[in-house]
Amino acid sequence: MRGKLRLLSQELAVLGLDLQSTLREGPRFLMDARFLGALHQELAEQLGPDEAQAALLQLGFLHGLCEAAEVLRAGFGMDLGLQAGGPVATRLAIHLAPPRGDRPGLELRGSWPEQHEGAARLGTLGVGDGPACHTSMGYTSGWLSGIFDTDVLAVEERCVCAGQGRCAFVAREAAAWQEGASPAVVALLDALPFQALRESVARHLESLPAPPPPSDRFEAGAPVVHVWGPVMVLPFSGPEESLRALELIGRDPGARHVRVVIVDLSGALIDDGFGAAALEQILDAIEGWGAEPVLTGISPLSAPVVAELEHSHLVLHKHLPDAIAAGFQIAEAQRRLS
Repeated sequence: MRGKLRLLSQELAVLGLDLQSTLREGPRFLMDARFLGALHQELAEQLGPDEAQAALLQLGFLHGLCEAAEVLRAGFGMDLGLQAGGPVATRLAIHLAPPRGDRPGLELRGSWPEQHEGAARLGTLGVGDGPACHTSMGYTSGWLSGIFDTDVLAVEERCVCAGQGRCAFVAREAAAWQEGASPAVVALLDALPFQALRESVARHLESLPAPPPPSDRFEAGAPVVHVWGPVMVLPFSGPEESLRALELIGRDPGARHVRVVIVDLSGALIDDGFGAAALEQILDAIEGWGAEPVLTGISPLSAPVVAELEHSHLVLHKHLPDAIAAGFQIAEAQRRLS
């Protein structure tokens, strides 16, 4: 275990920012530019640059992981608004881009279009010599770690604080960063004790009341539908179950915000008879709902059948992370055109 791999709870508690207690409050530091700028300045003065960076990363990670866990905890059947008391999209605006090439493993690229932290840091401490959006990196790392159930580190590559015009990042699994990591990436990995942060979030969730049981849910053991703002992931569990999911979710007023539905075919075999007809019916239902369908998890045996579907604008992706990234990209493009 690396020497710096520890929570900074005591150091932050002295400044009134105990990690565990911040989970009971809204993450003001993500959205309030003046507060965020003051936080950067205060931590730099009180803790020094290295521990200030680690503290900001841990604060962001904790809230990103917690919000992802709340979404997954509620699962299918939740009111897409505020019934479960948790977010259905990232509180910090994250723009994900389609992955480049066919790189094995999880790799997502994106940006923080609102640049809250970059602008806040620039306004208080001035131009820097490198990436400075440590809270945003932490939040994005935590959110993706929760959604994909693996340790993910988002590393900022471009930052307005360094005069680069925008704040952009690349996210990979922590293990994938290890080989040949630069000193800057090693410092980020050293600052994130993933297991300890997961345990903090687990303790927080245990202290909360259980989500109310949904009144209309799939049978026990059925795949879970997830809705993250404009993007929905629908595991294909058979035509009847998938169509029922669309029908139930479509009744909720919050569903009007969904612009992309990702149908995950992992583990499903689509034959050229009933299977193809059933999938075609699901795609028609999605388009009739006003959303864009995306298919992922297509097996080699199903690929020829899927290729013959008569949907001219159907988007296909081999891996679920790639499909989710594309889903956010499509949703953002549709938002700009609307």
